[in-house]
This record gives sequence, structure tokens and C-alpha cells, in this order.
Amino acid sequence: MADTDTIYVPRLRRQYDEQIRAALTEQFSFKNPMQVPKLDKIVLNMGVGEATGDTKKVRNAADELQKIAGQKPVITHARKSIAGFKVRENMPLGVKVTLRKTRMYEFLDRLVNIALPRVRDFRGLNPNSFDGRGNYAMGIKEHIIFPEIAYDQIEQIWGMDVIICTTAESDDQARALLKAFNFPFRQ
Repeated sequence: MADTDTIYVPRLRRQYDEQIRAALTEQFSFKNPMQVPKLDKIVLNMGVGEATGDTKKVRNAADELQKIAGQKPVITHARKSIAGFKVRENMPLGVKVTLRKTRMYEFLDRLVNIALPRVRDFRGLNPNSFDGRGNYAMGIKEHIIFPEIAYDQIEQIWGMDVIICTTAESDDQARALLKAFNFPFRQ
């Protein structure tokens, strides 16, 4: 490979390869390097409940999520009709995007270092939001905490779910992995 052909590796991926993997191997005394937990994917989901009255809001949410994720989101539709919520079958209700590899590490870096410190009255993330299989879920009340969103140009503020999927066997391993990535858990 020539000197001009350099492969871009995200900062957090490099940190995982050089430091975090060795620390987790020592902490949990793994015998096989494939046992060491790593990030698998990050799923961003934005439910737009107001879409029952105006489907244009789903397109606006999709544009906002695309700016945040750097990848085109998928519009999610209702599976069945619910008269009480004025929802018909196949009505667009939200948007979601799955991030992997480089985009996943870039998003995680922005989430931990830029977006979460911008949350008003932030006291840390709930350390008990693991699902028992090593995945972590958190909710964000305002999507405007991300620097890609121009506050003056948005029509509405939406909340979003962030689900971080890992290959960890247990919640303790996943918690140690996310702490190594400087996740601001509450004490």
C-alpha cells in the first residue's frame, strides 16, 4: 500500500483496538479474543405521533434524523389500524436508522462528547437501562442537542430513542464496555 492510501479509522475504534479490548480482557479474564465484547450496532428511532394528522411531519423527522445520523433513515409504518389513536394500517408513524462500523463510532463519539453535555439539567445516564443481554437503551427528549441541527430552521422538537447493541454476554460486560467509551453513567 502506498503512503497516500491511508484508511480512515474513527477515534473511538482506534481507542477500542489499542486500549479498551486489553482492559476488558484483563478485567473479565477472557481466554479467547473473540469473547471480548464490542459494539455491534446503534439504532436511532424517532416516533412521530403527530403524523396521524399530517404525514409531512414524518418527512421532516426523516430529514432531521438523516442530518444527525449521516445516513438515510427508513420510514416505519403502522402494522394495523387502531381507531382510538386515529391510526390506519400502513400509515407512516416514525423513522429509524441503523448505524454500523465507521458511522456508528462517529455517532457515538458525537453523542458522548458533544450532544449529552448539551442536555439541560443532565445528571448522567441511568446505569440500569440494560436489557439483560448486553444492549443499552436511552431516550433523548430533544433532538436539537446534536450540532447538525440548526435550531432556527426546525419546525418541531422531537424526542428519539438510542439503542446501543453490543456482543456482550451480560449487562456487567456491556456496562464495562460503555464505561470504557466514557459513557456518563450516574453513580
